[in-house]
Amino acid sequence: MEGGVDLQQMFRELTGYEKKRVDLRIDGIPASPMQIVQAHVVREESVYMRDYVLNDKGDVKELWFNSINSNR
Repeated sequence: MEGGVDLQQMFRELTGYEKKRVDLRIDGIPASPMQIVQAHVVREESVYMRDYVLNDKGDVKELWFNSINSNR
């Protein structure tokens, strides 16, 4: 476990979203599941907030990870 997050589980979850054609982004930039997981590993002092964007039917169409500065 890295910072309370199981990175393998996170990768599987994000890969599932990717297979459903959910747009994945980190800080507004398109990213693959591996890029998002690597960002969590590299930026240990940063926390990422998930932002789920839904379509008209209520299904997830985009999943954004936005870094939050923990030094506030």
